[in-house]
Amino acid sequence: MSRKPITRREFLKAASVAPLAGALIPAAFRTERGLGPRLVEEKVRVVLVRDANALDASGVPNAEVVQRMLDDAVCALLDERDAVKAWKTLIRPEDIVGIKTNSWGKLPTTAQVEQAIKRRVMDAGVAEDKLSVDDRGVLRNPVFQNATALINARPARTHQWSGMGSCIKNYIMFVPQPSAYHDDTCADLATIWNLPIVKGKTRLNILVMFNPLFHMIGTQQYNKDFTWEYKGLIVSRDPVAADTTGLRVLEAKRREHFKDDGLLKPTPHHIQLADTRHHLGVSDPNRIELVKLGFGEGILI
Repeated sequence: MSRKPITRREFLKAASVAPLAGALIPAAFRTERGLGPRLVEEKVRVVLVRDANALDASGVPNAEVVQRMLDDAVCALLDERDAVKAWKTLIRPEDIVGIKTNSWGKLPTTAQVEQAIKRRVMDAGVAEDKLSVDDRGVLRNPVFQNATALINARPARTHQWSGMGSCIKNYIMFVPQPSAYHDDTCADLATIWNLPIVKGKTRLNILVMFNPLFHMIGTQQYNKDFTWEYKGLIVSRDPVAADTTGLRVLEAKRREHFKDDGLLKPTPHHIQLADTRHHLGVSDPNRIELVKLGFGEGILI
């Protein structure tokens, strides 16, 4: 039985309703069991890079290694050989760039990660006075107020209110009253990403996994015994896919340590809801293409 070919109009119509423009791209149509055309979506790519030398004997990040890790991850993410060329596909010389960091004193993004990002943004042609690194002051920062591009970077850790401190949650400082988003374990954090100050501006998400915190009691109770030297970075253009991957690592460590199901409490369901309710990105591991670079000791996913 012959099948009716797909017309250009049908293709464009399906493409126009595909979610996550820029993250999920219509790849092809196929016919299955005679049910007609169906949209096939490419997987969202996430890169996990690890390096045994990422931290020195004191646990301080090695700036040269961090730069190399970030470069390797971005090149793998974008299928480029040269790091500067890869960044030039993310950032334009005329962009005004805000690097959204996380300054929580017990486990910050780290100056080494911030400087590695800043260096490549400038290599892409952005003048130094057109970029800024900030966290809690973003609403008062002229660069962020006028930003055309954002780079989102924060460490992975358990969190008393949201279950996990994630790339999604890192944008909570873009609202004047963060506590307004704490209901139902911060279920609707993804709505922040639709605010004009951030919507459509994020070019890259970096989840720092040097020494993740996999267990926490209370909002500020940090115990180094509940961290471990994973020595990694998770990089993606999709914040939900990056967080999903980081969550899998934290849960694997919890299973190893506590000998239970590994689930975080409270549950970080804001990550899944960012996909299923708010359509920000992909939370299904089966729809994530995970590229692993570097050494493979300890917890793997």
